[in-house]
Amino acid sequence: MPQLIFGLTSLLILARFIWPLDWPLPAKIVAALLVLVALQFHRWNRLSSGSEFSPEFPRPVVVLFNWAFGAIMLLALLQLALDAGLLVTALIHGGFVGAPDGVRYALAALAAAAAAIGVHQAMRIPPLRDVEVGIRGLPRQFDGYTILQLTDLHISRLFPAPWARAVVERSNKLGADLIAITGDLIDGTIDARRGDIAPLRDLMAADGVYVISGNHEYIFGYDGWMAHYEALGLRSLENRHIVLERGAGKLVIAGITDRASRHRGHSIRDLAAVLDGAPKGAPVVLLDHQPSDARKAARLGVALQLSARANAGFVSGRYDVDGMTLYVNNGTALWPGFALRLGRPSELTRITLRVAEGV
Repeated sequence: MPQLIFGLTSLLILARFIWPLDWPLPAKIVAALLVLVALQFHRWNRLSSGSEFSPEFPRPVVVLFNWAFGAIMLLALLQLALDAGLLVTALIHGGFVGAPDGVRYALAALAAAAAAIGVHQAMRIPPLRDVEVGIRGLPRQFDGYTILQLTDLHISRLFPAPWARAVVERSNKLGADLIAITGDLIDGTIDARRGDIAPLRDLMAADGVYVISGNHEYIFGYDGWMAHYEALGLRSLENRHIVLERGAGKLVIAGITDRASRHRGHSIRDLAAVLDGAPKGAPVVLLDHQPSDARKAARLGVALQLSARANAGFVSGRYDVDGMTLYVNNGTALWPGFALRLGRPSELTRITLRVAEGV
């Protein structure tokens, strides 16, 4: 399906953008070749690493490919909008209406600028986003408890060791009680990413740093990566829960494997089993990379679920799901195969738990 989309995009750009331009034929051929090369970005990734999800080119090349790929996709959307406008105009005025080259140049400039902004937004060290969540039945001892959620770091050639180190430094300065990493930490094999992910060893929180898997862990060797995370001091919360205590107050933090586990021969997701044995009446915070099963979590009494963005209709931010609070994070970074951010900024998310008013 992706190749069909990219093929149709190529045809659209060639037929409706490049061909109508008043350029000599050799210039049109060169432009067409550049478009075709850029849109094969993921094929080049596969040649560089064996996986389209892990571009192993030098970082400037990965940046350039993301910009070019994004600019062409945005230009295709703008060209469709232009063609729709021309069609409406033709229907109104009863004849073919063309667009001058200047309009097409303006569209190209807009697409290029937007893609550049999008790549820059994707690569920056994310700013802090503070979110307060009121929880019914939260013990007073946990009022003000802070969880720093990191997700979708996608450590890779685009998000290498210096970027990871800067994220760690900014995270540690926040002094969170607990750090929760909700999957998709890496893109690449352990041998390729060993140095890039090493800075995560220095993440610190009073109650520890916990991690669950995302779908990308399954792409690059789930067992090996989860063991490597443990070696870095990132405690796995896969299919289990922990109980935090403050005096007589208790809070449960639970985690579950990603939905990709169902297709990779790993254990079946069973949230009821994960929560078995949790103290009755203690609020539960669930880490689940994808929010698709949020309603099931709500039925099982979860108070707060932390997930990653744009799944099952839950796009971004806070949702009330049958009385449970679901927070869908925009991500600390994103997949280096399409690293553009326009409208949904990256975030370091500090969740502050509060006793719900009136309870």
